[in-house]
Amino acid sequence: MAIRLVTFDALHTLVTPRLPIYVQYAQTFEPYLGTLDPAALKRAFKTALKQVQQEQPVYRGGAQDWWGDVIRRTAVGAGADPKAVDASLGEIVPRLLKRFSSREGYKLFDDSLPTLKKLKELNIRTGLISNTDARMRAVIEDLDLIPHLDTVLLSEEEGVEKPSGEIFRRACERMGVKPHETVHVGDELDCDYHGAKACGFEALLVRRPGPEGEEERKEPGEDLTNVQVVPSLSQVVDWVQQRNSR
Repeated sequence: MAIRLVTFDALHTLVTPRLPIYVQYAQTFEPYLGTLDPAALKRAFKTALKQVQQEQPVYRGGAQDWWGDVIRRTAVGAGADPKAVDASLGEIVPRLLKRFSSREGYKLFDDSLPTLKKLKELNIRTGLISNTDARMRAVIEDLDLIPHLDTVLLSEEEGVEKPSGEIFRRACERMGVKPHETVHVGDELDCDYHGAKACGFEALLVRRPGPEGEEERKEPGEDLTNVQVVPSLSQVVDWVQQRNSR
């Protein structure tokens, strides 16, 4: 069956932080909390994000408070004085939320727009399925991606997140296509690849070559046996063309 719809994850698939997230946090924290160790910030952010995702799935309680919790835990976890953090959080949180709502915090990968344009030329519809809050819509608008996407599903707006099959099925319903006519492309093995496959989609896992945390992103101990991996988004176009020429 021919592929009629290609859906993409957002973060680390189509868009990427302009600088590593922990660096942007460090820059924003410094006027209020002084210089924090970058390695400690990197570890603390990963820990805080994982904790809050588990405790409050799908941005329960609202994105601003959700991220405020992540930001506070990150600063304290990196060694900042908790009293100083609490005293300045009212200024730090809005600054970081604003930064990560636009091209100030994010940029496109070089292959993102060319890939979306090429798929359009092939009459393939495109969509975004992202486990992010509503600010991602502002990001992709600022990066001029909206005209190249036929549908956008963000987990905060949908009230459900990958790997749940529900968010994948909604994309198909809105585009009037069947799951087996769709391929999902993303960088997370469970949320993107296995989540899509479990729902009846085809799936491609992005593993860009380059320094970990900048280009290539790997998950600890990941098993890519029988996983279809692409090193760039341009390979997605090749895969679709080969699939549809059968």
